[in-house]
Amino acid sequence: MRKIVVIDYDGGNLASAAQTARHVVTTQGLDADVIISGRPEDVFGADHIILPGQGAFAHCAAGLGGGLREALVEATDRGTPFLGICVGMQLMAQWGLEHGRTAGLGWIDGEIARMDAALEAGLRLPHMGWNVLDFEPGHHALTAGLTPGDHGYFVHSYALTGWNEDDIVATAGYGGRVPAIVARGNRCGTQFHVEKSQKTGLTIMANFLSWMP
Repeated sequence: MRKIVVIDYDGGNLASAAQTARHVVTTQGLDADVIISGRPEDVFGADHIILPGQGAFAHCAAGLGGGLREALVEATDRGTPFLGICVGMQLMAQWGLEHGRTAGLGWIDGEIARMDAALEAGLRLPHMGWNVLDFEPGHHALTAGLTPGDHGYFVHSYALTGWNEDDIVATAGYGGRVPAIVARGNRCGTQFHVEKSQKTGLTIMANFLSWMP
């Protein structure tokens, strides 16, 4: 039986992310068990890893202490599929600029900075609500079964800047182009909340749990 681990690191939204994964396991008939754990040994031994998150980048980064960060890096270095959600995705970047400059995991290029372009366009922060996803069909396994124009549910005031275009799977528009799905190798992430995105979110979760990059 495969083990799917939702990392418990004081990042928030753990139960909702786990519930979405369990729903997919049940409906897809997958031979898998979904657990929430903050134990490095569980993360290291996982077959799929999910890192949800809400709140400040610096706080969530600090939550990956006690050997969690090392276990996460080692597991994904050897090829374990990883999905970061919201701040979990942001932690994939090199730096976060919220409440000071904080090192991320460095898995994708760029920094997480406040969405000043949205403010300049007269839009409110946080960016909260449903937004259209723009992507090239067939470009990545995570978007299989989705159609450009499908919606994700966003809640954030900071976003990836200075990105490498090769890492971008999908974008949304909010005062400019906002990275919505990123991926490099066996590591991927969504800025929007998969667990709150209804059919779109369930499709992405199902794609991730069957993904063997």
